[in-house]
Amino acid sequence: MDRRKEPRLRVEFPVRIWGVDRMAHPFAEVVRVKNVSLSGAMLLGVHAKIRAGDLLDVQHGSQRAQFLVAWAESGEAGLEALPYEPCIWQVALPKSDMVGTG
Repeated sequence: MDRRKEPRLRVEFPVRIWGVDRMAHPFAEVVRVKNVSLSGAMLLGVHAKIRAGDLLDVQHGSQRAQFLVAWAESGEAGLEALPYEPCIWQVALPKSDMVGTG
């Protein structure tokens, strides 16, 4: 059973990310988003050595926000939106209380 709190929208577009890796080195790179929701996103093609708990700045078009890294492995990362940050995805996201969708 899917444990997601809300539906995901499958999309693919580039975003710019930057932050500080686990070796305390600053980085910036362009990666791809695989899916988005109101509370986060999944990234593909991440080369920086990031880990759960790190903060990332993400830019999509002219919109920017900070996210918490929920998990990271093998070039992929799950991001959790911070409650005070705006939604930057510029897509119509489904709003639902249903568990197991997406």
